[in-house]
Amino acid sequence: MKYPIGIQSFDQIIEEGFVYVDKTDLIYDLVKEGKIYFLSRPRRFGKSLLVSTLACYFQGRKELFEGLAIADLEKEWLTYPVFRVDFNGGNFTQPGELEKTIETYLAQWERIYGKDPLDVTTGDRFKGVLRRASEQTGHRAVVLIDEYDKPILDVLDTDSSFMNQEGKRILLEDWHREILKGFYSTFKGADEYLKFVLLTGVTKFSQVSVFSGFNQPADISMDERYEALCGITQEELEHYFAEPIARLATKEECTIEEMKKELKRQYDGYHFSTQMTDIYNPFSILNAFSKNEIRDYWFSTGTPTYLIRLLHHSREQMNELTGKFYRPAMFVDYKADVEQPLPMIYQSGYLTIKEFNRRMRTYLLDFPNNEVREGFLTLLAASYLKPRRQDVGSWIIDAVMSLSAGNTAEFRTSLTAFLASIPYDSHGSLKDLEMTEKHFQYTFYLLLRLIGVYCLAIRCEDRQSFGRVDCTLEMDDYVYIFEFKLDGTAREALEQIETKGYVKPYIGDKRKVICIGVNFSSETRTVEDWEEMVLPLADNQVE
Repeated sequence: MKYPIGIQSFDQIIEEGFVYVDKTDLIYDLVKEGKIYFLSRPRRFGKSLLVSTLACYFQGRKELFEGLAIADLEKEWLTYPVFRVDFNGGNFTQPGELEKTIETYLAQWERIYGKDPLDVTTGDRFKGVLRRASEQTGHRAVVLIDEYDKPILDVLDTDSSFMNQEGKRILLEDWHREILKGFYSTFKGADEYLKFVLLTGVTKFSQVSVFSGFNQPADISMDERYEALCGITQEELEHYFAEPIARLATKEECTIEEMKKELKRQYDGYHFSTQMTDIYNPFSILNAFSKNEIRDYWFSTGTPTYLIRLLHHSREQMNELTGKFYRPAMFVDYKADVEQPLPMIYQSGYLTIKEFNRRMRTYLLDFPNNEVREGFLTLLAASYLKPRRQDVGSWIIDAVMSLSAGNTAEFRTSLTAFLASIPYDSHGSLKDLEMTEKHFQYTFYLLLRLIGVYCLAIRCEDRQSFGRVDCTLEMDDYVYIFEFKLDGTAREALEQIETKGYVKPYIGDKRKVICIGVNFSSETRTVEDWEEMVLPLADNQVE
């Protein structure tokens, strides 16, 4: 089986015999039911392949679609003039790069369809090309724009700027918005010459000038009809990839069903509508099959630097964003900008919908899977904590090994040393008590959520009927219940576990339950006091 790793051309996939997950029935419905669309999906999620497939379809290349669902649906196979714009490859941190990219596309199209010397602006030239193409071919034009937002994301919340002809310094972010506004405004004036338009990207810059110049596209990003347009569903996974699943299971010495569960934990978990259909990350799952190894593939292909910038800028912390219910306006329709990073974090694929409350019409957002959780939290921890002596990832592995073996003394020692390695000046003075408490809360959120990647379950600030537990870690042989205090005592923390009854959910559990009270010093900024209590065996049985 040949896997199309890094191949985004539909014709190459078909002609060279790579595996192709058939989405053409959805593509047919998309074309027949609307005209101008916008689709947001995370990077490396199949958007470029979708654009390529649409291009081949509108070019009337019937032979490529033999044996696929659309072959029985489409009867005409007409040839339309197709205009593709791909912003994937450009480095738009350089002034003038966006203008050169657009100029190159316009010049190529004008060589084919001619040029009107009266058309001077970018928008007028594009409109003129679309009009002439429609008149010359007898068919309306198709416009496909891939990663429409990359010129903005590349410079979002940066100081990148240039000096204009009037000697005024202009931010590239603002300049790129104006250029794209002029380019995309073409669609309104050229509507009579257009058959179909699709814009794909990561983020939806709604209420921003980018889209203000033309009719708003139909946003299908959370349309249940097209939630599986990109990515791989569970049904598709088992239909197309039974052989590599079995091969992975053999290598890992587990059953096929156990391997399916492991793949789901690692790469599944994306949801794009209220139907909550599970969608796998196609880049990661195909790499896992190709290399016959479960590793982090998607996250390692690029650091989401603009998201780190946004979190630092807005002072938002991931423990305040994850595991909460939101109205759609908060993360889908709301203007994505530096003051409100949640929409970009969601649309970039680092958070996804995990639950839908139909009565309240709200959505629970959290990390989609272990690959994203570990990668993003490791990056955040390294950026936020900046330890001097030890890599965050290495410390996490050592911590998991200690807790898996029930060696709490070793864990305490390594935790104390790790906290002591964080520079005093990495987060400002922290003189304010509230900020100091927030710093400790966030520090332990990051560390414990990372440890939780390797546990059976983790719950931070878990609300129960009898109180809120700071953290519970469930492992194969142990359950750890943590309560933290700042400038208090470990005894106070341990007594809170007892008096609040945090152990009640684990009465009858066959694993050893260890309650740990931890006190941190705001002066030394590390563990000052630590007390443990092992739940007596008699208490750890069902009454």
